[in-house]
Formats: sequence, C-alpha cells, structure tokens
Amino acid sequence: MGMLQEFKEFAVKGNMVDMAVGIIVGAAFGKVVSSLVKDVIMPPIGVLIGGVDFSDLAVIIQEAKDGTEAVIIKYGAFIQTIIDFLIVALAIFVAVKVINSLKRKEEEKPAAPPEPSAEEKLLSEIRDLLKK
Repeated sequence: MGMLQEFKEFAVKGNMVDMAVGIIVGAAFGKVVSSLVKDVIMPPIGVLIGGVDFSDLAVIIQEAKDGTEAVIIKYGAFIQTIIDFLIVALAIFVAVKVINSLKRKEEEKPAAPPEPSAEEKLLSEIRDLLKK
C-alpha cells in the first residue's frame, strides 16, 4: 500500500502535470518545425542548389530484385532531420535566453527597504522629542 500512496503523491504533484504539458506542446512544436523545414526552408535551398529536393537524395546500395525492396541510404531525409533539430535547438535557446533575461531583470529590481521595527520607531520618536 505504501508504494501506491507514493505513486499517488507523485502523480498529483504539479511537476508531473507540467512535464506532461511540456511533452505535448513539444510534440506539437516538433510537427510545426518539421513542416517549416520541409515546406518552407528546403524548397528554396533546393532551388539554389539546382532544383534538388532533399527528401529525394539517396544512395542505392542494392537494387530491388524478385520482390525484395531496394536497400537505400536516404541521406536527404537525414539532412532535413538535422535542420529540424537545429531550428528546434535555436528556438529553445532563444526562449531560455529570454526567460533568463526576464529573471535577471526581476532580481535586479531593488527591494524596498524593510520597514523599521517597533523599537526603531520608538527610538526615532524619542530622538525627535529630544531635538525639540
């Protein structure tokens, strides 16, 4: 019963929910970046290098024979995956950099001086009375 209780406490914690939300958003972001690379970035690059579609770049190791499929190294798809990764890494880097700069700005704000204690207030009143 102890293990079940520990799991319940773990599952209810905010960290697990935050992690789940992060994974879901990350997966959706990955799809957006893949589409960006495949549909927006790679076509102009393909035109610049002579009309090559990166997804079609491959090396055939063995031709298809008698019902067996060809053995192909699809290095074009690998190049697209690397570009996907670089864009995701750049986006995460920029997001972390912005968050860190916002945290630094909050830390740099001078804290309001603490309110004087009751003793200090009383001593100030006594000082002011003695001045009079």
